[in-house]
Amino acid sequence: MVRPNEEVEALLQEYADLIAITGGEAFKARAYEKAARAIGGYPADVSHLDVAGLKEIPGVGKSIAEKVVEYFHTGHVTVVEERRARIPAGVRQLITIPTLGPRKAMALYQDLHISSVGELADAVKAEKLRDLKGFGRKTEENILHGIALMQQAGGRILMSTAMEAAEDIVAELSRITGCEHCAYGGSLRRMKETIGDIDILVAARRSAPFMDALTELPSTGEVIAHGEKKTSIRTVKGVQVDLRVVRPDAWGAGMQYFTGSQAHNIRTRTIAVRLGLKLSEYGLFETESGKRVASRSEDEVYARLGLPLIPPTLREDRGEIEAGLRGELPEVVTERDIRGDLHTHTDLTDGLTSLEEMVAAAAERGYAYYAVTDHAPNLYMQRMTDDKIRAQREQVRSLDGEHHGMRLLHGTELNIGPEGEVDWPDEFLRGFDLCVAAVHSHFNVGRKAMTHRLVHACENPHVNIIGHPTTRLLGKRPGIDADLDEVFAACARTGTALEVNAQPDRLDLGDEDILLARSHGAKFAIDTDAHSIPQLAFLRYGVGTAQRGWLTPDDVINTWPLRRLRRFLRKDRAG
Repeated sequence: MVRPNEEVEALLQEYADLIAITGGEAFKARAYEKAARAIGGYPADVSHLDVAGLKEIPGVGKSIAEKVVEYFHTGHVTVVEERRARIPAGVRQLITIPTLGPRKAMALYQDLHISSVGELADAVKAEKLRDLKGFGRKTEENILHGIALMQQAGGRILMSTAMEAAEDIVAELSRITGCEHCAYGGSLRRMKETIGDIDILVAARRSAPFMDALTELPSTGEVIAHGEKKTSIRTVKGVQVDLRVVRPDAWGAGMQYFTGSQAHNIRTRTIAVRLGLKLSEYGLFETESGKRVASRSEDEVYARLGLPLIPPTLREDRGEIEAGLRGELPEVVTERDIRGDLHTHTDLTDGLTSLEEMVAAAAERGYAYYAVTDHAPNLYMQRMTDDKIRAQREQVRSLDGEHHGMRLLHGTELNIGPEGEVDWPDEFLRGFDLCVAAVHSHFNVGRKAMTHRLVHACENPHVNIIGHPTTRLLGKRPGIDADLDEVFAACARTGTALEVNAQPDRLDLGDEDILLARSHGAKFAIDTDAHSIPQLAFLRYGVGTAQRGWLTPDDVINTWPLRRLRRFLRKDRAG
């Protein structure tokens, strides 16, 4: 289920949008956006706080705190309901289209009476928008692109959203008497970046208690099918969950069957046929005698097929079968291999938490080292200055080694400008332990210019990591148009790592780009880009994505000992 903090974050963000749609004061909308982010990133459960406790959260004043308390006491907020009533539901749907803001959505309703995505698409195609103030041909193109992104996402949800729902359901079903195993499978276990539905598997001798329990969970909004072998529900958040129960002695076969992609499973079944066997969710059987020869564990099933245990994240039929048969399956990177996080933020710029608190939380994760990389000055909204970053460096140096001996690196997230330039001159950049550089604007400069821009940034001797390299936002913004072969080759040539950004709406690089970059010999950094303490836990999503790209610990610079990492960070400046 969604954390109470996230419920409030969504509510306050919606209220900020409603204020903007109805022509409210811009500063008021920004205040609610800031409070939404602060509450979403607050580590403690805000549903247990009173007004005084809520006011301790940065950016949350008395008025906002009272609304939060009202929400938890009554299930709604009066002023939000009043604002909703003033705006048709269709207009509220319009603002979910990437590239279309609240004011434009309201203008479309008032001037052209558009109140649905379909009506908007028809109006764009009929060229009805370009005469409106603030609209034009480029706006129409952006809107159509936003609608296409929305349709492409369809009913799919972010991996993190699905993971939270799945883990809640697994926890609930695991408590039922008779449950010997319970886990999620499918594309979620393969750590795909977006999920269509959630597959849950239970090992038990009786299925009825589990089928009944799923339909009665508080998070269940609709029962789609309720049977002995399979029950499907839709959660109150609209996510479909399919539950299957197998006998305990078939657990391994069931998990193998309900985890692999269709293509992977076809390959394993084909191998079984060649061996005179038949593979199903119930086990691996001899075709002639019907005798079951493997089923209790996935290891057992794969071994009988002549394969090593293939990690769930690799089960996509992208060469893992052939590699397994050759004995060349990679030992993919795991969370345990990560020694530190190399891209994080504090409240000096757009983070929500102080330096001291972020460092302490990172140390509790058992890291050997940790980097603070707040934004550089060319991202003007962050108001960074030379003096501010120098003062932070002194603070970082004073905290170095103070938490469980964890070493601290002082870095920055630079902005890659239109020509590949970055914020500070070389002399100033020499003072940082590492620099992450990323594109934050000018996304449509064209393929040739974008490629040059990224390659030029790689060639900067002070740039160590290209952050969220394609800039994509899942379901909202596509990746930039660049010759990635050329960019990845430049990274390998210059000793510049590519980031696997673990933010669930980024997961950038994605798995297919990781596979391409790895073929060029590039190195990688799996980072959280955390802006609050809870976001440090996003590491799991970055690691899952890295596994899907076949990365091993040797490919990932933040699995290395600090001495080896420091040598890499010197690039060609080493003497």
